[in-house]
Amino acid sequence: MAAGPPKFSDGEAYERMMGRWSRVAGEAFLDWIALSPGLRLLDVGCGNGAFTELLVERCAPSDVQAIDPSEGQLAFARRRPNASAVGYRQGVAQALPFGEDRFDAAVMALAINFVPDPQHAVTEMARVVRPAGLVATYVWDIAGGGFPMEPIRRALDETGVPTPLSGTDVTRTDRLRDVWAAAGLDDVASERIDVRISYPDFDDFWDANTGPRNTVSNAVAALAPANVEALKARLRAALPMDSNGRVSYGAVANAVRGRVKAATR
Repeated sequence: MAAGPPKFSDGEAYERMMGRWSRVAGEAFLDWIALSPGLRLLDVGCGNGAFTELLVERCAPSDVQAIDPSEGQLAFARRRPNASAVGYRQGVAQALPFGEDRFDAAVMALAINFVPDPQHAVTEMARVVRPAGLVATYVWDIAGGGFPMEPIRRALDETGVPTPLSGTDVTRTDRLRDVWAAAGLDDVASERIDVRISYPDFDDFWDANTGPRNTVSNAVAALAPANVEALKARLRAALPMDSNGRVSYGAVANAVRGRVKAATR
């Protein structure tokens, strides 16, 4: 999530790229934070609502609010089956439109690396959560090569096409823990989430990862046709592929959680 032009504005394209990954990672994250039923929940940087939908399905909350800067993403989120149970609104993490103690937990899924000031955002999340309430996030381990688009990014880099990604530093576990501690949160803990996904064939992998507009897919789009074919050939040789052409590989997310101190009120 970010102030200014959103990184992703096409909710449908983002779903094709990240939906299958974010659902599996989100399930593991929710298992780890173990939210009780009946809580008031805030999803910060909700994007197209993939994780928000999981909150509704898995956690039986009494209230769910979700914000994102992209109206395009929110439009997709509002078409999801459980959208009527969620209060979707446009907003940014650095200025949450809620009062203190409004929620029992605030979560941010795969978004903190897009926030210009992660420390400010986490402090805001803590502000709107009640004392002893939970503040948590998970994010792809970009710094450690755990991003789902890493195979394409690496192949581009090997051909001399750099693809620097946003907020790499804050995707490290130690940096996340530092941000949570600096926000005054107690009982800070972290977790590694390993995810493995399969694509039915190379074409599905390629189409899913080059559809949304982002740093990696923009670099691919700028290549000459012959260079695109060369990149595909490099990926076909490098990707784990079974005898039926199914592509399977893993990604890694880093998660962190903490509790709001009663003394901060």
